[in-house]
Amino acid sequence: MKRCAVFCGSRAGRHPEYTNSARVLGKALAERNIELVYGGASVGIMAAVADGVLENGGRVIGILPEFLGSREIAHQKLTELHIVKTMRERKQMISDLSDGFIAMPGGIGTMEEYFEMLTQEVLGQHKGKNGLLNINGYYSPLVSFFDHMKEQGFLDDEVRRKIVVEEDPVLMIERLME
Repeated sequence: MKRCAVFCGSRAGRHPEYTNSARVLGKALAERNIELVYGGASVGIMAAVADGVLENGGRVIGILPEFLGSREIAHQKLTELHIVKTMRERKQMISDLSDGFIAMPGGIGTMEEYFEMLTQEVLGQHKGKNGLLNINGYYSPLVSFFDHMKEQGFLDDEVRRKIVVEEDPVLMIERLME
């Protein structure tokens, strides 16, 4: 894995573990010479993961739609910052640049981005692996729902195995690199 996209919140959330884990993930990416590709913001856990990479000598590529510039203020210390017109362009560029994808805690946008990349993997549109970083049990209800989908016959074993779930940022990277 040369570049890993991280989808996560533009807010910090209610638990400090989210920000702490984002920094740990960033450090682990930098230590393995894996570039971070993310939404380009200087707020929330988005900023924490980018800062974790940068503080440890890594490279960060941010992709920010211009209309979000006032809400997700652009991070000024990135290796590269691309300003695009639309969310669709953002996702396409993230997909094109990355060969691994991790969702950390976040909101609807995080979910939408993660599910699009997972769908692309399942349909063979990219070879990158997808992971859910289940910090503080954040994704446990979603993981249970995936198991429910499998039990009800809407998700086969092969697809369920493609959904990598880890609580530890370092183990997540190792599993995606397998």
